[in-house]
Amino acid sequence: MRWVLYPFLALIGLVVLGMATLAAVVAFAWPKLPSLDILTDYQPKIPLRIYTADGHLIGEYGEERRNFVDINTVPEVLKHAILAAEDERFYEHPGVDVLGIARAASANLLSGGKAQGASTITMQVARNFFLSREKSYTRKIYEILLSLKIEKNLTKDQILGLYINQIYLGRRAYGFSAAAKTYYGKPLADLTVAEAAMLAGLPKAPSKYNPVVNPERARLRQHYVLRRMNELGYISTAELESAKTEPFKAVTTDRNEASTVHADYVAEMARQIAVEQFEDKAYELGIRIITTIRKDEQEAAYRALRDGLIAYDLRHGYRGPEKFIELPPAGELRTEAMDEALDELPDYGDMLAAVVTEATPKKVVAYRNGKSYEIEGKALSFAAPMLATKAPAAKRIRPGAVIRLQQEDKLGWTIRQLPTVEGALVAINADDGAVRALVGGYDYFRNKFNHATQAYRQPGSSFKPFVYSAALERGFSPGSYVEDEPLYFPPGVTGSQAWEPANYDHKYEGPMTLRRALAKSKNMVSIRLLQSIGPDYTQDFATRFGFSADRTPAYLTMALGAGSATPWQMATGYAVFANGGYRIQPYVIKEIQDSDGNILARVDAPVAGKSAARVLDERNAFVMNSMLQDVVNAGTAARAKSLGRSDLAGKTGTTNDYVDAWFCGYNPDIVTVAWVGFDQPSNLGRGETGGRTALPIWIDYMKVALDGVKNKSIPKPARVARVAAVEGIEPDWVYAENEAPIPPELPDDLLEHATAPMDAPSEVIPAFPGGLFGGDSEAPPQAPIKIEPRVQPPAPVEDLRPTPAPVLDAAPRPVIRPTPIQ
Repeated sequence: MRWVLYPFLALIGLVVLGMATLAAVVAFAWPKLPSLDILTDYQPKIPLRIYTADGHLIGEYGEERRNFVDINTVPEVLKHAILAAEDERFYEHPGVDVLGIARAASANLLSGGKAQGASTITMQVARNFFLSREKSYTRKIYEILLSLKIEKNLTKDQILGLYINQIYLGRRAYGFSAAAKTYYGKPLADLTVAEAAMLAGLPKAPSKYNPVVNPERARLRQHYVLRRMNELGYISTAELESAKTEPFKAVTTDRNEASTVHADYVAEMARQIAVEQFEDKAYELGIRIITTIRKDEQEAAYRALRDGLIAYDLRHGYRGPEKFIELPPAGELRTEAMDEALDELPDYGDMLAAVVTEATPKKVVAYRNGKSYEIEGKALSFAAPMLATKAPAAKRIRPGAVIRLQQEDKLGWTIRQLPTVEGALVAINADDGAVRALVGGYDYFRNKFNHATQAYRQPGSSFKPFVYSAALERGFSPGSYVEDEPLYFPPGVTGSQAWEPANYDHKYEGPMTLRRALAKSKNMVSIRLLQSIGPDYTQDFATRFGFSADRTPAYLTMALGAGSATPWQMATGYAVFANGGYRIQPYVIKEIQDSDGNILARVDAPVAGKSAARVLDERNAFVMNSMLQDVVNAGTAARAKSLGRSDLAGKTGTTNDYVDAWFCGYNPDIVTVAWVGFDQPSNLGRGETGGRTALPIWIDYMKVALDGVKNKSIPKPARVARVAAVEGIEPDWVYAENEAPIPPELPDDLLEHATAPMDAPSEVIPAFPGGLFGGDSEAPPQAPIKIEPRVQPPAPVEDLRPTPAPVLDAAPRPVIRPTPIQ
């Protein structure tokens, strides 16, 4: 019978040998296990985030979307869903579920493979932080040992917190908080039972169970998690059935997570700053950039610009569908063809892409995302010419045409089109240059070129106030008379060809005051004025306002704005009139914080009347403000009177052949510039002047920005007074006692700084005008601001001056024409 015992003895020997071998492996491997410092001092990769001044997220950048959350703030429903899906005995086992391992090993032996695992949550934490995802027994042993070590050093809640914050859940979302935002656009606290179960099903295979890409598979996985939650007593049967029937409402877009504020151009400006300072680490240090803009004004600017560009587009007719696709016969193939076509055409705000399935002159039916939209009656009026039988075949709306739909209050769904014209709006505080709102184009995701800061365009007549201001310094007054009569310059005087400029309306009124000439934007008066004071003097004088001498040629065409400037620079120049003669430096970033909220750097901008350089005599600023108010009260900007205010001033601008349309205006608190034009300079159309095209955009924004703000006047300087009529002078404001202009009271170095040309080289941040904190792109370079990365101790709080930097020189160059108009 002894032989009968041999197999048992052999088995016991094998077990002993196996245990001895395992003990040897543990003894050898345990000392070589990595330190747990990465867990005990957890520093997750948190993306760069940009906020408005009032706390709204406007941009998020980083390969890993992550929002770190404390385990105590995680809702119970999500904890239960995770435990039901991944590790029901998490709070009972020591980090390794022996029963689970035995079950998985048995299944793998039977199948002859290694398809099934038995990873606990602790084991997943060990793998995510220290190991690869390779399926091998060696890695499994290390995973088990690490799990035991983790359980020995951390509490269960700490381990679960690491898992909830670190696990990858698809679509660049790391951690459940980021996933809740990515898939549902809401915080963890607002998740329903069904949504929590959907997210809890993702760790098994994020790509396979992605609810956006694979909704059916995701639904099956969700139902499994819900059943397990019910079996474990986390939810009732009634809750189970209710969750299973809850409609699926995932966020399908993968654009920037910040969707509450339309400030993508501002976010990009801030992103460039962060990358300049922190390089690629900017995307994982959790840096928070606080901008100067506020949500309400930024939204008003965004809507005002879009409405203005669409209004222009409506005046110039429907151009036809964006493209055509072949439509298969009705059925699943047709639906697939339309869905594929629409996947390639992103929506831009409320301008939605759709495919036409039926089209008659009286009714259009369009398909989009599984729904049909009927457009008829007045809603068809804009596109009616392309529904007629005589419409060109290449532009006719017919089945298969891809069109744009927009919902309007009175008309419902209408046919619209994406405007080809572009525009920009920038608004700044007059006293310190803080940017209140900035929109660099119709839609950032369609055209990332920032027209507010990068587009050098002819300012046209909006440049005239700087010529008039120079004339005041040369002894002219608002009441001085200048001839408004035709001019002719033979070849050789202004160039190789003869030049015969004209007024916008080709009407001439003879001798008139400068005040009336500016209000009516008379070209002939401006040219004669420039002839009198000299182009060279005026060119040099304009640099005081921040304009580059190189971009403001010293020719007579300067009187009509034939140089080039950006909306950002025009706002800088007009701020001098608004604040009483001080050169401020626009900036868009208020402060930079680390992920713990510690301030790394903040701006202390020069303020008018305190630390900003005076570049214009206060009398000059006061008189110019008075003249520019007349442009609003009785001149080309009279439409602005609809705001019902008495403190508005500004100037329209329209260039030759209606290429650029401007309105630059302000009250003593806010300076706002609106511009409209094509990227490749071309005719906007007859009658598309600054007063018609750009001014309505300015009005719509200022209506919000000035809501509830009392009228405010610029104080009258002591050395300016009204005088009685004398020869050649109409009764008006003049410098008292005919005093010579008082030069700015500053040291030479500050005066040089205040009048430095815009294109002075800078080695700080060559990303966009305004340097690290906005600033003025035309001031001389200063020392770069050094901000330590988060991995270093926080830098002490500093009051930092804005640092200048040149504008990106990527704007399409406007053609400088000899005769800007209006």
